[in-house]
Amino acid sequence: MRARRLVAVASVAVGLIALAGCRSEPGVAAYVGDHRITEDAVTEVIEDAQAKNPTPTEADEVPPGQEPQLPGQEPQLPGRSQVVSTLVLSEVCERISAAEGYRPQSQVDPAQVAQGIGLSPETGYVRQVAELYTCLSGIPIGAPVAPTEQELVDLVEAGKRAGAVPPEVTVEQAATQLDGEQLRQALANRNSLREAVETYDVTVNPRYRPLVFPVLSFTGQAIAVGVPLGEPASDAVNNISTPRPRPEPAVPTDG
Repeated sequence: MRARRLVAVASVAVGLIALAGCRSEPGVAAYVGDHRITEDAVTEVIEDAQAKNPTPTEADEVPPGQEPQLPGQEPQLPGRSQVVSTLVLSEVCERISAAEGYRPQSQVDPAQVAQGIGLSPETGYVRQVAELYTCLSGIPIGAPVAPTEQELVDLVEAGKRAGAVPPEVTVEQAATQLDGEQLRQALANRNSLREAVETYDVTVNPRYRPLVFPVLSFTGQAIAVGVPLGEPASDAVNNISTPRPRPEPAVPTDG
């Protein structure tokens, strides 16, 4: 069996906790403590991405020395949920860093992020993602963590849904391909950040629930390990504790 390789989306994810009860105001996409992330702010990011990454047409001329775009290479614009999760994590990381005196350990280049997600480096969303990964690089992480049996079961099931793991493959067979340094580092990242962010109240507008930030993805962007942000899909408020990590641009590695 050959399970498709995993792609690290960020080495620091976030296990955010939503403990603030029901908070809802018109025009608010999410809260981080007393900070409001408005729907207008989300729309501004989306519109900027659309303006700076127009879909090419057959009539468009290809600049000299540049390869024409092939079908399927159209800009991969972020969805509203992606923008909300980026803004939420950015606010949380800034607060943690300020409170604990963390400093970035690496500077993530917007051009590298742009190449990874297929957008112009001039896009505001690209710069925000680069700044988020730069900030997250300063969050300390612990030693690699071995996945539990249930985490491996969930991982294999996610891989099968994504078509990255053949349907007939057992958990035991897949584990030899999937349980490696990359997965264990992602789990360690999750654990280290979870303890730091449990003091923050994160509430997400029901339209975005469940909101998940990818820590580790299968090839094709299907989430392998993700961190729920805020409440689950229902209105119930639960302590959420799932994978979290620490940032580096997406780079394919053997799994």
